[in-house]
Amino acid sequence: MTTIEFSNHDGVALLGDLTIPDGPGPFPALVGVHGGGWQQGSRDIYKHWGPFLAARGYVLLAVDYRTSAPGRKSYPEAVHDVRAAVQFIKGEAAACKVDPARVALIGDSAGGHLASLVALGGDSSTFAAGYPEDKHAKLSTKVKCAVGVYGIYDMVRQWNSDLVSRPRNQISEQFLGGAPMDDRRIFFDASPMSYATMANNSTAFLLAYGTEDDIVDRGQSDDFLLALKQAKFWARNAVIQDWGHYWMGTNPADPATGAGLFAPRLLRFLEDML
Repeated sequence: MTTIEFSNHDGVALLGDLTIPDGPGPFPALVGVHGGGWQQGSRDIYKHWGPFLAARGYVLLAVDYRTSAPGRKSYPEAVHDVRAAVQFIKGEAAACKVDPARVALIGDSAGGHLASLVALGGDSSTFAAGYPEDKHAKLSTKVKCAVGVYGIYDMVRQWNSDLVSRPRNQISEQFLGGAPMDDRRIFFDASPMSYATMANNSTAFLLAYGTEDDIVDRGQSDDFLLALKQAKFWARNAVIQDWGHYWMGTNPADPATGAGLFAPRLLRFLEDML
């Protein structure tokens, strides 16, 4: 594993952990996006996944992005940071032993939101012109596959859920800088659900969640899956029995963990679709 700077936005060095399999390549690649309510977390959550995927012939670039805090929103900056990571792995494909036509995004929780949003809406006019000075800014952020793990796909739904579950920590409101009654358009633009259209259905999706998740409503994944299928995406789910939230940081090589239960489903998906 090598730590690299994949971009610099507004004076902030954006770092990622790059794990490359042995051999000449080129290999398919995943860009991993951590969760944490858009407020915390780090790329370290993918520390087990890097060597696990590399041993099976996949490059992993696990990335950090700018997060929000009280009085400081991070939208759309976080979206631009994840876009830059996809553009980096494509633009530096030869150096990273990557096949640029075989790139996927994977993210958990808020990272699932960002991964799905970039996969579907990254090239839209809302986001495409954010950092034109980036080295690889002209490259598309379209990917072949996207994997959302207990992700957030409808921002208004998340805001409503947080009214009950965490009324003093409205994560979507902090991320976007306001409530739906302040600006419904921004909630629409920031929702992956809004981009689940026929025009975008070349990206295959795998959506995973645990049956005991009490942090993100599983209906987020169910409704997003339905929207994807209605728009004729190749889309499937992976339901992890008896697990809740936060299990992507466990070891996928251990079948007793949530990640270990998910890993065979993920590998089959990647083998078929990436």
